[in-house]
Amino acid sequence: MTELVRLSKLMSQRGLCSRREADKLIEQGLVKVNGQRVNTLGIKFADNAQIELTQRAQAMQNERVTIMINKPVGYVSGQAEDGYIPAVRLITQDTHSETDQTKRKLKPEHFKGLAPAGRLDIDSQGLLVLTQDGRIAKQLIGENTELEKEYLVRVKGEVSQECLNTLTFGLKLDGKSLKRAKVRQLNPDQLQIILREGKKRQIRRMCEAVGLHVTGLKRVRVGELRLGKLAEGQWRYVNAEEFRHRPNSGKNKSNRLYNRKPNGRLNHES
Repeated sequence: MTELVRLSKLMSQRGLCSRREADKLIEQGLVKVNGQRVNTLGIKFADNAQIELTQRAQAMQNERVTIMINKPVGYVSGQAEDGYIPAVRLITQDTHSETDQTKRKLKPEHFKGLAPAGRLDIDSQGLLVLTQDGRIAKQLIGENTELEKEYLVRVKGEVSQECLNTLTFGLKLDGKSLKRAKVRQLNPDQLQIILREGKKRQIRRMCEAVGLHVTGLKRVRVGELRLGKLAEGQWRYVNAEEFRHRPNSGKNKSNRLYNRKPNGRLNHES
């Protein structure tokens, strides 16, 4: 007997939207299954059902924005806490980068539902993505994502080959083995670290475990989205085409980035 699955779960699994967004679209009658409109929450279908979003639903999705910020040290990624300023406050007309190619203009509605898709610690800097689009959020921080996150890390301490080997594979955090990382020494006090997971303060805890103290940490890439020339404290909109790591663009395409030179430099004062 074929197992039936909630429509919202099917939509999320296929990357059409998040489960929460799916429920909203279903309620509004903006989803078709096997050619018929559906507006009943909790309804289930076979996993091979044909699911289609109406033109109105697609237009609504296209209006959602994704923004990348070069977050400075001292800003929190999400809600304000302990008197610190959230990174979303950086999004103003004055800090809109000239590198933006989208021709979008900042509107009040762009802040509605805008949330970080992956966090950076308050004492870290670099690429932070905020989005209204559940599809993009799932790609970046979904439980099954294996997108690469690339960091430039400044450290104090002796960086031996044994240390690099252990950072690459062999550490545990919170009782669980970490996935294999890519670790390369760029100069005596700077490392390039590429992860496929994102545990809380992972890089700092990894370095502490091998006797290194992190003095500066900068994220320069998530998947194929790169910080590039975006200045510190500035932001820009992200084109959908920049997310070339979407499922329909080829499996493990980002593996080709392993051997590329890192882009961006970590300043000594960071």
